Amino acid sequence: MSRFHIGLIINPLAGLGGPAAFKGSDGMAEQALALGVEPKAAQRTRTALEQLLTLHERIEFVSYPGAMGGDLLAQMGFEHRLLGQVGAQPTTAEDTRQAVQQLQDAGVALILFAGGDGTARDVCAAVRDGQPVLGIPAGVKIQSGVYAISPRAAGELTARLVEGGLVRLASGEVRDIDESALREGRVTARWYGELCVPQEGGYVQAVKQGGVESEELVLADLAAWLESEWEPGARYVFGPGSTLHGLAQNLGLETTLLGVDVIEDGRVIARDVNEVELFALVEGRPTYLLVTAIGGQGHIIGRGNQQISPRVLRTVGLERLRVVATKRKLATLEGRPLLVDSGDVSLDDAFPDVVRVWAGYKEELLYPLSR
Repeated sequence: MSRFHIGLIINPLAGLGGPAAFKGSDGMAEQALALGVEPKAAQRTRTALEQLLTLHERIEFVSYPGAMGGDLLAQMGFEHRLLGQVGAQPTTAEDTRQAVQQLQDAGVALILFAGGDGTARDVCAAVRDGQPVLGIPAGVKIQSGVYAISPRAAGELTARLVEGGLVRLASGEVRDIDESALREGRVTARWYGELCVPQEGGYVQAVKQGGVESEELVLADLAAWLESEWEPGARYVFGPGSTLHGLAQNLGLETTLLGVDVIEDGRVIARDVNEVELFALVEGRPTYLLVTAIGGQGHIIGRGNQQISPRVLRTVGLERLRVVATKRKLATLEGRPLLVDSGDVSLDDAFPDVVRVWAGYKEELLYPLSR
């Protein structure tokens, strides 16, 4: 089984200002250290990572050297590789921003970062749209909604994601208090942006009596979402399967149950196409590919939808692939990852460690993927 790649960034100066009564650590780390305050960010990160020890054979961390992650990972025995270099000590905000950029370039599924609101600001300044991140709380003040409620909770949620549990994506606000004003007795908070944050994704919507998810309601919700998001002039390829067939029916479209169909501007322009026809329809056109998982097995590419060939996938782009599946269907996998088998090993390797799954109205889940 391929390893799950997690990025790790520790701000070793986070939280130093608290014990020193500085109301924060921004610009005050050296003074706090001079007062004998001991850094706690690594210990709080250790608490989070301890929840992953039983999964160590399934995980590879990608981090920065020294106190920014490398030292702790080596001490705990996790498989890891290091990027970049840390300049002058103590570390700086620029070190954090550079680490975020390099971890994204490395293709990590999730970036874990330990710090406070200042660290969240640095992550927000460098992160790309849609990159999942999760904060391990280690700062003096935590105003931002991008942190787990505790280090242990951060580790448990990450473990849930690695194990194939239901984890949904949400937007978390990044906020920070002006620490210089706070030291003068004034509380002034500012909004700096939003980050894509995983949260526990239980059965919270589209349920009937008894708490059992209704596929009919889910498909109706998904149809309403997709209809509100149609991109004019773009082509939408619907793969085979009852989930996508039901989605099309809720959109008022007649598609084939076991074929591949193409939709543009709210109407079906081609039904049951073969690979040659599909390639001709998507080449040079903005296109989205919608596929679903084979229930109980998990393949999203390479089983029953070979019309979506490697050259079709490359032409459309993996970033425009959308997986549609209800939570009940994902539950039949019992934690096993989704699978791809395109027939092209290099293409399969290009798929991310986790994929976004449309599971309800404006509800996306993160789910592991393997080759």
